[in-house]
Amino acid sequence: MSELKLVKPQMELKDEYLSFYQEWIESGEDMVPWVISKDPSDFQSMLKSLSDNEQGYGLPEGWVPDSTYWLVNQDNKVLGAVNIRHRLTEYLNNAGGHIGYGICPTQRKKGYATILLELALKEARKLGISEVLVVCDAVNIASEKTIIKNGGTPDADFIEDDGNVIKRYWIKN
Repeated sequence: MSELKLVKPQMELKDEYLSFYQEWIESGEDMVPWVISKDPSDFQSMLKSLSDNEQGYGLPEGWVPDSTYWLVNQDNKVLGAVNIRHRLTEYLNNAGGHIGYGICPTQRKKGYATILLELALKEARKLGISEVLVVCDAVNIASEKTIIKNGGTPDADFIEDDGNVIKRYWIKN
């Protein structure tokens, strides 16, 4: 699986990304990380929005800069996406973490999430993030295993207002 890599969102991968996006829409699942729920119908505007987010331009109140990458294989097929928050707010410290990631539904159970998180940790290190918080819902056992495989050390859980339990893990980076 050494042919897998992270790439910045780019116009050259429009068709591959739209295929990834459409598959996720058709699955009916929540889109994770949140950033892939951005409407790609005006692809250039979506790319600009992602770039602006990374630079910290025009962020909504309380938001932090973030970097988005796509996980692609040797054929440039988009398999997953990751969003790296550059710092934590109180909310992110409880329920969001530094890194949110997701693998397209048909590409799961192939080890891609573990590689995606491993590559994302390298990008977080480049941003100067030496301790990375990664979280998942308690019911998401696959994500929890991925975090642990990447060195996650458990911290106190966070319980959301609706009772959902968020498992919180720190990874020394």
